[in-house]
Amino acid sequence: MHEELLLDNQICFRLYTVSRLMTQAYMPMLTKLGITYPQYLVMMVLWERDAQPVNDIAHRLMLETNTVTPLLQRMERLGLIVRRRGEMDKRQQIVSLTERGRALEQQAYELIPAGMGERLSACPFQLEDYRRFAGELDTVIDALKEKQ
Repeated sequence: MHEELLLDNQICFRLYTVSRLMTQAYMPMLTKLGITYPQYLVMMVLWERDAQPVNDIAHRLMLETNTVTPLLQRMERLGLIVRRRGEMDKRQQIVSLTERGRALEQQAYELIPAGMGERLSACPFQLEDYRRFAGELDTVIDALKEKQ
């Protein structure tokens, strides 16, 4: 057996596992909010800056627009967002929060940071450690994006 092919030697497996477990940790809180994890990601993008083109949202999430569009359609049916044609370019769709979508930000703020802090309380990391780790992951993400 080649050492390079051992599961325990794979950083990708650890990243996959952390991603899966983190998403599972969010689920009880997101269920209370009535949204899925991908919908939560879109909401965070719109809470940062409302009224964005679909392409900008997809780019920010590092997804293709054909992946984001069905997600936005479901969110519109939930009454969280509205989509309208761009004023300058009618081919462009602008996504904006509804009152319900804006109100969800406060609910998420009250629920998620404390909930995730509790879920990660057994982990010895401090906030600075998470910030450093996020920067290191950004370096990996940038390197992988360059190869696409």
